[in-house]
Amino acid sequence: MRVALFVTCVNDALYPGTGIAVVRLLERLGVTVDFPAAQSCCGQAVYNTGYRYETEPLVRRTARAFEGYRYVVTPSGSCAAMVREQYPRIGRRAAAEGRGGELAELAAGLAPRVYELTEFLVDVLGVTDVGAYFPHRVAYHPSCHGLRALGLGDRPRRLLAAVRGLELRELEGAEECCGFGGTFALKNPDVSVAMGVDKVRAVGASGADVLCGGDNSCLAHLGGLLDRRGQAVRAVHLAEVLAATEERPWPGTLRERGSRW
Repeated sequence: MRVALFVTCVNDALYPGTGIAVVRLLERLGVTVDFPAAQSCCGQAVYNTGYRYETEPLVRRTARAFEGYRYVVTPSGSCAAMVREQYPRIGRRAAAEGRGGELAELAAGLAPRVYELTEFLVDVLGVTDVGAYFPHRVAYHPSCHGLRALGLGDRPRRLLAAVRGLELRELEGAEECCGFGGTFALKNPDVSVAMGVDKVRAVGASGADVLCGGDNSCLAHLGGLLDRRGQAVRAVHLAEVLAATEERPWPGTLRERGSRW
């Protein structure tokens, strides 16, 4: 099976180790992974700030970058939700305004082919035990897009439960937003930080030494708060947990993220 990796601009710019982990994980499972170089930002930040017309070129670019692939896999529930939920709406609006019949076709054609990583593993490959080894106490934070927009349900927890050596700790209020919310954190920083502090308190109470999630945007927010509060908990993307094995263990710390693989 051949898939395209939609790494997202946040991972490409700040957390390349997550993209590397996805490739290593999928290749271990027998999947061939391509990285279409034409991909760039999906346009979520632009669109959420209200610039619909300015988002359209990014929709077109993204859809064309992944033409020809049956499966497009991304380690981001946030960006997967943007493509699956918002791209068809943007395309329909453009077509209704007489500006983009082609855009509507491109957007509608890409949306059903985009899979968040845990969806792809569980629903397409049909696996929960990916052969991972991660001997740490882990709390899982479900991001809002993964939980509410994509409906990932228990897929991430089923994958984590099958990891050898991993002790999954319950996180009180796990379903509550961490406060990042993209541009929300910029426009409402006090509220964003207060929500994040509530979350990291719950992380501390869980007894976990690793906070795991499927979106590095949320993990950047929470990881920063954990660091500033002096909590000895590392924020780690789910892909990096699942990519780790006894032969190639996860060796990093929060400050080494992006280069440790």
